[in-house]
Amino acid sequence: MKIRPDVLALVEEDILDVERPIIDAHHHFFDTVPGFPAYSLDDLRADASGHHVVRSVYVQCHEHYREDGPKHLRPVGETEWVDAIARQAAQTPDGLQIGAIVAAADLCQGAAVEELLAAHQDASPLFRGIRDSAAWAEGSGIHRAASVGHAGLYAEKSFREGLATLARMGLSYDAYHYHPQTLGLADLARAFPDTAIVCDHLSTPLGVGPFAGEAMREEIFAQWRKDVSGLATCENVVMKLGGMAMPWNGFGWDRASRPPTSDELVTAQRRYYDHALSAFGADRCLFESNFPVDKLSVSYDVLWNAFKKIVAGASEDDKHALFYGTAARVYRI
Repeated sequence: MKIRPDVLALVEEDILDVERPIIDAHHHFFDTVPGFPAYSLDDLRADASGHHVVRSVYVQCHEHYREDGPKHLRPVGETEWVDAIARQAAQTPDGLQIGAIVAAADLCQGAAVEELLAAHQDASPLFRGIRDSAAWAEGSGIHRAASVGHAGLYAEKSFREGLATLARMGLSYDAYHYHPQTLGLADLARAFPDTAIVCDHLSTPLGVGPFAGEAMREEIFAQWRKDVSGLATCENVVMKLGGMAMPWNGFGWDRASRPPTSDELVTAQRRYYDHALSAFGADRCLFESNFPVDKLSVSYDVLWNAFKKIVAGASEDDKHALFYGTAARVYRI
């Protein structure tokens, strides 16, 4: 995967609603993971410098695990690494700050995962919850979760035992999966109604491999729309709005000779955002950049301009919830 700054620079836009405070509810730092471009705090701050992004939520990406010690505790290294970055950021308080950390844990450890979760808590006061990716689908060109060999992780007994432990400790669960797995998340959410669950990336409608093509996109949208409506009946679930410029969403901007403008993003994707907002409401939705993964297709300035255009007609209270308030509440920022 390659970020193309020269291509992204072909589309420049004035920043809309420039004073609006934003919590970017989902981003990564990359340093050592093969296949992903390096991305640092300085990179994020540079990308976010146009919009008024004051806090962000780091989400796990298998970085800087401990190289020794008990194997089941090695993911704590990522939390320690990001906590150090957050302390570095605090040295320049007028810049973007890391407001929360979503770390990694294998919930299929069942109740034994408590030791790892407690170690994450000890590693950083910013630790808020975990993401254990369930993303899996048949077909070529689809980025699957490395530890998952089937689509039914949410139904596994050991996974649910781990989630029960997470819930008992007052932590949240970030759910990353693909659109055919949405009903599985709804079933999980109903089984754990007191657990805060964050659905990442609009439930990730796929558009590559067997899911490619305009006819398939319409079929997938119809099913996605129905399933997202069902998921929204679970009051413990909130929806992250974003992550739709990943290569496996199938819009092709990562390979195009010119990136999309914010108007082109809105035209291509508005119906997904509109439906999620209608189903969940602003107080259960939060915008995310998913950078640098979405930077494969679009610049930060253009992406957040598109978000602002999509909700231009919303009330001020709803805009504040979407860009700041929901993330602050969910991640206790």
